[in-house]
Amino acid sequence: MLKIEQLAELVERNRPAIQARVREFSIGDKFFAFNSRPAIMGVVNLSPDSWYRESVCLSADRAIQRGNVLSAQGADIVDIGAESTLAQASLASATDQMKKLMPVVSGLSAGKVLVSIETYESAVALAGLEAGARVINFTGMKPSEAMLAEIAAREAALIICYVQGENVRAVGDFDFGKDPVAMMEEFFAGMIERATRLGVDRIILDPGLGFYYRNLQDSVVRIRHQMNIFLNTFRLRRLGCPICHALPHAFEFFGEEVRCAEPFFAVLASLGKTDLFRTHEVPRIKAVIETLAAF
Repeated sequence: MLKIEQLAELVERNRPAIQARVREFSIGDKFFAFNSRPAIMGVVNLSPDSWYRESVCLSADRAIQRGNVLSAQGADIVDIGAESTLAQASLASATDQMKKLMPVVSGLSAGKVLVSIETYESAVALAGLEAGARVINFTGMKPSEAMLAEIAAREAALIICYVQGENVRAVGDFDFGKDPVAMMEEFFAGMIERATRLGVDRIILDPGLGFYYRNLQDSVVRIRHQMNIFLNTFRLRRLGCPICHALPHAFEFFGEEVRCAEPFFAVLASLGKTDLFRTHEVPRIKAVIETLAAF
C-alpha cells in the first residue's frame, strides 16, 4: 500500500532533483510551458490489433474525426500509430504504416491539429514530417541521422523512448538493475547527446512504461514498476527535458472500470512531475490535471 511516509522518504532521498526545471519550447504555433502547465497527448490507433477499442479507427475519415475530437477535448498533441505494441500484434511494414498514416496526418495537420507519429521506422517518420507531423514519437533504439536532421530542420520535436531492445516490438525481459531510473537516465543522456549534435533542440523523454516486456506480464510486478517510475519521474527531469508518460490500464485490477485506470495513474504521474500525459482518455485526464492544479 502506497503511503504518504513513502512519498516523504522519496523526496528526502532526492531533494536536489525536486527543483529541476525542464526546457520549454514551441511546437508549431503552440507554446508548451511545461514547468507550470502539464500537456496532454491524445491517442489514435490505426491498427485493428490495439486492444483499447475506443482509440481504434479503421478508416482515415474516422481517424481524422477522432483526432479533431481529441483536440477539442483538450489534447495539445494527437499521437497516431499504425502498428500496435502488443506482443501478439501483426507487424506492419514501413510501406503499410505510411499508407495508413499519411492521409490522417495530412488531414489533421490541415485542420491545425498538432500531430505526432509513433513509429520505430525512420522512413515512416520522414514521410510523416513531410505530410505535416510536428512530433516524432520514436519507439526504437536507432533513429537515423537523416531523420534527426529533418526533425531539426523543420523545428519539430522528438520523443525519445526508453526501450531495452532494438525497438518496442523486439523486447525480452526487462532488466531492472539496482535502480531502473538511473539506467534510464544514462540511456537518455546518450540519446540526447546524439540528437542535439544533429540539431534537434525540442526533446521529450518517455520511460516506456507501456511496452510489453516478457517478465512484466504479472500484473502486480508490472504495476509496482510503473508506480515506482511515475513517482520517480522528477529525477529524470534533471536532464533538462520534459518527461512524457503513456498512462497504463491495469485491467486486471480495474476490470469493467478499466477506463478509470488512466486517470488513477495520472495522479501518480502528476505527483512525480510528469510534463506530458499520453492517454486514450483525454477529458478524464484533463479533469484530473485541473483538479490537482486547484490544490
